[in-house]
Amino acid sequence: MKRILTFFLCGLLAVSVASAQRRRPDAPLPKWEGLAETPQMGWNSWNKFATEINEELIKATADKMVELGLVDAGYVYLNLDDGWHGERDAQGFIHEDPVKFPSGIKALADYMHARGLKLGIYSDAGTNTCACYAGSSGHEYQDAFTYAQWGIDYLKYDWCYTQNLNPIGAYTLMRSALRRAGRPILFSICEWGSNRPWEWAADVGHSWRTTGDIGVAFLPVPVTFDENGRPRWRPQSVLEILDQNEPLRAYAGPGHWNDPDMLEVGNGMSVSEDRAHFTLWCMMAAPLILGNDLTNMSDETLAIITNRDVIAIDQDPLGIQGLRLMKKGDLQYWFKPLQDGAWAFCLLNAGPEDAAVELDWEKLEFKDDISGRSPEFAKVNYQAKDLWNAAAKPFTTRVKGKKRGQTVGAKTSVVVPSHDVLTLRLTPMQ
Repeated sequence: MKRILTFFLCGLLAVSVASAQRRRPDAPLPKWEGLAETPQMGWNSWNKFATEINEELIKATADKMVELGLVDAGYVYLNLDDGWHGERDAQGFIHEDPVKFPSGIKALADYMHARGLKLGIYSDAGTNTCACYAGSSGHEYQDAFTYAQWGIDYLKYDWCYTQNLNPIGAYTLMRSALRRAGRPILFSICEWGSNRPWEWAADVGHSWRTTGDIGVAFLPVPVTFDENGRPRWRPQSVLEILDQNEPLRAYAGPGHWNDPDMLEVGNGMSVSEDRAHFTLWCMMAAPLILGNDLTNMSDETLAIITNRDVIAIDQDPLGIQGLRLMKKGDLQYWFKPLQDGAWAFCLLNAGPEDAAVELDWEKLEFKDDISGRSPEFAKVNYQAKDLWNAAAKPFTTRVKGKKRGQTVGAKTSVVVPSHDVLTLRLTPMQ
């Protein structure tokens, strides 16, 4: 009897321990699946407005996103960045700033959802946000529960004031908290690539920053020094970020993307630089998060950010980040494999002068290690559509072969303006 009782008690203890382990609130939970199957698209308040945000501005931006067709183009996330925070209450729950957001974040989320938008929010893994509002350290589960109750759809999670924190542990903790809260929320990791998140974050978040903060600069910003001879902080330029993000293409794919930071289109660069910036982010399968004032922008800016053909490169279902095949002086040759055997081709002119270029397709043949594909220009006829020049007629390109007795498309002569791009979609012809 004693032996039977012992077995019974041991069995009961094992069941109790297993049950307790299943109930542990800090047990690691997987991230939400089915989100960001293609790179997320939306708008964020930081690049243009920093912490100067309020309910009126956000609602006006939402209305413009609908009015201008941005939602229909795929920009569905409207994200509050740093500066929305109020104080924590006696129980530790965070509240919005009652002056900036008098109706509350829940009402704001309802406003977005009624217009086909999703609301994003910002926090930090440290004790404070980068602008010194309340961070989520020690309040991860409380904050995740609050966001779920408010109807939040996206969390950008920064990395300021994180002394002595382990990034994998900190981001995994918030991932588990978001899953425990019960509402699917896209998790955007923002630790600036400092801890090589591409090597560990695919199971933690839906995207991760690979670089420092972008600025309104196409070319590198000169280094300046303070009175003590120390270099001051400076933003990253489009070309610098390009060099840092391009080698990481093997880590990107559906549900987990390299994030070279938000877009600066419409914030002060030239139209050609904006066009190049936008195109290259699409070639890199990057999240397309606008950062300009949507309530007051030029027709040229609107035309860039709503170019459906270029957006389709970014949103291609294969989810393969493009590759830079080569750099030749100021010229960069980019390819991106697309579904149905198609390719995107981008020729960037980073130089100060317009460039007359003869494209010798035979010399651009290559084998892509990620997709396992080659363009096979010698065998395949492609119809080439110029995605930024609507007036340009599609042309056929082929390295070798005959059509009606004449050699077709062995070379193509183009002119690419300074700080601009030629962007083609190469579609195989039957």
